[in-house]
Amino acid sequence: MSEGHIFDILRQGLWVAVLISAPLLMVALVAGVAVGLFQALTSVQEMTLTFVPKVGAMIAVFWVSMSFMTSTLVSFFADRIIPMIAGG
Repeated sequence: MSEGHIFDILRQGLWVAVLISAPLLMVALVAGVAVGLFQALTSVQEMTLTFVPKVGAMIAVFWVSMSFMTSTLVSFFADRIIPMIAGG
């Protein structure tokens, strides 16, 4: 196994990590901006107001996108990692 092959698999693994984490990060960003805008407009400075909606939205999106995340990770391992371990 060459150094370039290892770097290619590492690059693909990092891309899979970006794909898997993107839905959660995007919903956390949108929820954070929406709650921050709401707090700025109403002058409500409650600490739990920033945490609870963001966590609730992230749990909902995680539940919806769990099959996408699992299939992406399983296909990466089945197509790239397991053949590399098997020597193919």
